[in-house]
Formats: sequence, C-alpha cells, structure tokens
Amino acid sequence: MTEISLQSQPDLLVDYDRGEQGDVDTEELLINMGPQHPSTHGVLRIVLRCDGEMVLEAVPHIGYLHRCAEKIGESLQPFQFIPYTDRMDYVAGMNQNQGFALAVEKLAGIAVPPRAQYLRVIFGELNRIASHLVSFGTYGLDMGAFTPFLYAFREREMVLDLFEAACGARLTYSYLTVGGTTHDLPEGWVDRCLEFCDYFEPKIDEYNDLLSFNHIFVKRTAGVGVVSAGDAVRWGLSGPCLRGSGVRWDLRKALPYDGYERFDFDIPIGRPGGSDRTVPHGVVVGDSWCRYFVRMEEMKQSLRIVRQALRDLPGGDHIVPKFKKNKTVKLPDDEVYLEVDNPRGQVGFYVRGDGSAIPARVKARGGSFCNLSITSHVVRGCLIADVPAIIGSIDVVMGEVDR
Repeated sequence: MTEISLQSQPDLLVDYDRGEQGDVDTEELLINMGPQHPSTHGVLRIVLRCDGEMVLEAVPHIGYLHRCAEKIGESLQPFQFIPYTDRMDYVAGMNQNQGFALAVEKLAGIAVPPRAQYLRVIFGELNRIASHLVSFGTYGLDMGAFTPFLYAFREREMVLDLFEAACGARLTYSYLTVGGTTHDLPEGWVDRCLEFCDYFEPKIDEYNDLLSFNHIFVKRTAGVGVVSAGDAVRWGLSGPCLRGSGVRWDLRKALPYDGYERFDFDIPIGRPGGSDRTVPHGVVVGDSWCRYFVRMEEMKQSLRIVRQALRDLPGGDHIVPKFKKNKTVKLPDDEVYLEVDNPRGQVGFYVRGDGSAIPARVKARGGSFCNLSITSHVVRGCLIADVPAIIGSIDVVMGEVDR
C-alpha cells in the first residue's frame, strides 16, 4: 500500500489564514422541494437556495391546483356554490361550508333556526378533530414515524362514519348550507356521537405518549422554525400557527358565530419548555412543536364543545322552512365579509350582491395561503432536514391556497 503524505501533497492542505482549500470553489445550490414530494402536503413547490446544508432562502411556488373557484362563485347561486367550498380546504369541508353559508346569510338577512346552529357547531368541531388527526398523522410521517398515521386514520374513520350517516359523504359534504343543514340527524346518531367522544378522549393522551413526547420527535421540532408573536401578527398568521406563537386569539371567542358564545371551552396556546409537565424542555414558544401541540390540545376542547352541543341540542327545524323546497336566495345590492375559524386558520368570504340570485363578486381568504406566506422568513438559516418539520407544522392544504 502506498502511503500518501500531506506534506508531499500541498494541494490537499487547507490554508486557514486565507480561507482557501487548494483550487476548490464552493457555490450555492438550488434545490426543488416538490411539487411532487412526500413532505409538501400537496402540490407545493418550494425552491431552496442552499449553502451546503444551510438554507439561505426558500421561495414557495403555488398555483398547481388553481381551479378558478371564486370566478365560479360569480356564475352560480349560493346553494350551488356550496359544493365548491368543500374543495377548497378538502380536509375541513364542513368548516368551509359554514363560512360561506354564514356570509350569504348575513348579506341576505337570513335567521338560522337554533337547531341548525347547534348542528353546525357539532359538525364543525367534529371536522376540526378529523382535520387535526390528518395533521397529526402526516406530521409523524414527515418526521419518520409511521405508526401515528395508522392510529390517526383509525379514529378519523369513525368521524367520517358519523358524517356519512348524516349526509351520505365522507370528504366533500355540502352538508352545512345556506339557512341551516341539508338533512336532520338520523335516528340514533346522537348516541353514536357520544360513544365516539367517550372512546376518543383517552386516545389523545395515547397519541401524546406515542409522538408528542417522543424524544426523537421533540429533538426534530423543539426550537425549530420559531415564529415570534410579533412576526405571527405581522405576517397575518391565524389558527394554530398564531396560537402556537402564544397569541390567544380565536374567532369562536372573539367574534362568536352560530352561537359559540353559549359554549365553555379554552383556547390552547404555545408555552415554553418546562412550564408544566406536558411541555418538554427545549421547546420555545412559536416553534414547530408548539404549533403541532396546539392542535392536539384543540381536539380536547372540540370534544368539550361537542358534548355541550349534544346535551343542549334543541328541537325544531334543521333549516329555514322556505328553503326546504325553494333554494333561491335574492342577494341585495350590498356587500359583506365574514370570517370563521377553520382548523388551519381564519377563512373569510366576501360576497357582493346586485339584487339578483347570483353574486356579483365572490372572494375567499384562505388561512393556509396566509400561513404559507411566512415560509421564506422562518426557513431562512435552518438546515435542509428542518424544512419538512417547519412546513408540516404549518399544515397547509393546497386546495385552500390556490383555490
């Protein structure tokens, strides 16, 4: 074997004073993450400008799922547009239905029956649970843990069974509509829902033992992608991304709709590591772990709301009586903008009428769209391996981003 001496090979030596290594030059590298990538949660393309393993810049490229939903809303009557809202945030279709229906009702001066309000709250919170289960399961996949995905979808199937029993659909529901809901509850549905609540509540602690407090998961997410409360507000974040930064803001409390003021629940926010036994050391308010854990805590609060709504569910009509036969709504020459708290953030609908049954203008504000905007700011300076952890903690749905 021939022995190579560094002294006899001066080109291999590093001149630390000059910061040079022979004739080797380094340059920045552009890496495409997506639009087909297992950690992008949809057809999202992010161009990373890297110096070795360090990310210098990240630029999201969107529009791969654009379907002109807002323009379609200006060609259909409100009842006909409800199915299109399902396909914006297709993981939380009930909440999307609710937002658009409330905007039209406010514009047209429609009073919704109390039973319909309670049904909207019940299905909105069940869909919040189903949505957060998808987030929990897929975030585990992003971090290399496969088992949480199986657990999450096992329980999510039970929620979808409840949805299917009520409206016949499991993904795009069109159930919460203008004036109330399309159908009343089938016989025995309330008991089935209560059984699910009793079964599901202890499962959340099981999820936390499985993933939330897992040492490897904490190391991958704690202190990674920190967004301060000030930055969260300045960039227009909402939902768990805002509350994970320690801002206690929830439209269900601040500007209640559909009777949310009747219910008792808390608003989980991000807390520093070691503040109590449920927050591991190393966690920083506003990091990826906080954004994730806020969703886990929100599922417990959703169960509280669902139990109260089922207990106090009033009788009466599930929809404004005149809409049982006639689905036409005349929209006055006026405009309205209304927001609801979607599992991913605040979703808003702007509707302008001109006296006819078809809106003159429809505009949607997607919570995922605004949350995604901070990507370039929060990813700068992290490692390439941290990018999936940060993107996954934001929990975007591209149907809502592109519309």
